Amino acid sequence: MAKCGYCNSTIIMGGVRAGQLHFCNKKCHQNAHILSATKNVPAEILDRKVDEVWRSNCPKCQGLGPVDVHKVHEVWSALLLTRWTTKAQVSCRSCATKGQLAGVGFSLVFGWWGFPWGLILTPVQITRNIIGISSGPDSSRPSEELRKLVLVNAGSQIIGSQKSATPPPLPSSATPPPLPR
Repeated sequence: MAKCGYCNSTIIMGGVRAGQLHFCNKKCHQNAHILSATKNVPAEILDRKVDEVWRSNCPKCQGLGPVDVHKVHEVWSALLLTRWTTKAQVSCRSCATKGQLAGVGFSLVFGWWGFPWGLILTPVQITRNIIGISSGPDSSRPSEELRKLVLVNAGSQIIGSQKSATPPPLPSSATPPPLPR
């Protein structure tokens, strides 16, 4: 089985290919591309930005940090249809635990109703949430997921500023002004 070139998740089926790399979906592929825009930014600037985000107040409850990336896993099923998701949540530990408990509750109520995947994936997603509640990221330093998220955000800003710095192309029907003599 392939591993995602951005988030390192195992790709069971589907995904997106780009050359030798595999990605879970278009979003992971896009984020990997955006990361390449941060290659020329000095490491100390990026480290300072990661530390700033990590030490900030929680965006959900405005409580004290540290803030990090926590994952909430859910599964929903109906007969032969099963959908499972993992959502990244930037928050404090307390808000993350609330989100993961909500994921456990959602999966308990809505996960079992599909055959065969609902019966298989419901305990998997519930277990993943319980592991996240009991362990989670190290609170003494920012996680690699937070670093990657900050880098993607910085890359998006760099790409956005490069696009706004270039003049828009002329419409195909417009004629350029005459050159001065």
